[in-house]
Amino acid sequence: MQTRQIMTQNVITVAPETPVAEAAKVMLDNHISGLPVIADGRLVGIVTEGDFLRREEIGTARKRSKWLQLILGIGRDAEDFVHAHGRTVADVMTRDPVTVNEDTSLQDLVATMENHHVKRLPVMRDGKLVGIVARANLLRAVSTLAREVSGPAASDEDIRARLTKTLMEADWRPAGLHVTVRDGVAHLHGIIIDERARRAAIVAAEGVAGVKAVEDGLMLVDNWSGFYLTPPDAEPGAAAKGG
Repeated sequence: MQTRQIMTQNVITVAPETPVAEAAKVMLDNHISGLPVIADGRLVGIVTEGDFLRREEIGTARKRSKWLQLILGIGRDAEDFVHAHGRTVADVMTRDPVTVNEDTSLQDLVATMENHHVKRLPVMRDGKLVGIVARANLLRAVSTLAREVSGPAASDEDIRARLTKTLMEADWRPAGLHVTVRDGVAHLHGIIIDERARRAAIVAAEGVAGVKAVEDGLMLVDNWSGFYLTPPDAEPGAAAKGG
């Protein structure tokens, strides 16, 4: 998927000279947490709810220790003062924000968010703002696609083939993997050396269109003893088999 498929269009924006109080009210009234800042048709910054955390009005202005002020210099202290006391968006906004374009893949979009520690990204086309994408957009995409994961009816053999292919492509795939499917119920058999691989295999099976349920027959091998440990759904009292 690409960014254009999930982004919010008709973005609400503010100008650098917009009063801080007005920008905060726009966010509250429209139930949004960030506003691109536009000047002369250009994106010059972004202001978010995080920019209102350190404000003099609510007594949360940043107070650094003397030794830290000495290390950071008076310039940083001056910046903090402007951020806490400034009256316009220009005083508190993040300048030159990180952006993406409409064709950015969701994989690259998420990587950009993580690498830059941001929760939203303006979307650009030929230097113009055309949308914004936030974590909420990704959440809605997950919700929509998760409801569609069941897909059309498929034969047991088709389900088995697709599930086997999915598992065999994973680095954590069970050794001696054997998959059977009957009436849409996937039965997994094989050997794992890390309990986390069990959950990964089950999640992979649940994500294959047509799978109605998953029966876990995977066996965990203890690296130190070589013993096979029974899966969680094994009958009580079943003895572990030695390697």
